[in-house]
Amino acid sequence: MDLRQSFVEGMARATTFVSVITTDGPGGQHGVTVSSMTSVSADGEAPSLLVCIHHKSPAVAAILQNGAFCVNLLNAGQQAQSDIFAGRAPSDLARFDRVDWQAGQGGQPVLAGAAANFECTLRSTLLWETHHVLIGQVGAVHLSDNPDALLYGQRSYRRAVGMDERA
Repeated sequence: MDLRQSFVEGMARATTFVSVITTDGPGGQHGVTVSSMTSVSADGEAPSLLVCIHHKSPAVAAILQNGAFCVNLLNAGQQAQSDIFAGRAPSDLARFDRVDWQAGQGGQPVLAGAAANFECTLRSTLLWETHHVLIGQVGAVHLSDNPDALLYGQRSYRRAVGMDERA
């Protein structure tokens, strides 16, 4: 197995959060499913987080133009929303017509029912080979009553199970 294949297989073994990154503004309304989202810091002027999006995604071009985005951390029951924004759920309807959402405080699309929504202003970007690394300053956080995040690992959706809950 070559280095790339080994890397892809190794990363497939990592379980990560599933988020839908949404944006709206002069660059258009777009959304994309990602598994590469993490906090940067809770300290500083405001909390910040990081997302990575493929450079060919229409969503990243819109985010760069709009200067803002929302990270919608999906809950464990939102596999359908993940599939919609990943382009795996064919339909004649546009993506935003198939989900429940509303404009957040900064005008960005906030998906209903997500475990958490983080409204961000774009503060820093880096194009690293095939992906844009975007750092957003968090301006608002919305927490749902369902804190269980949707996970993805070993090429399928997962749920977190506490160590004392294992069979």
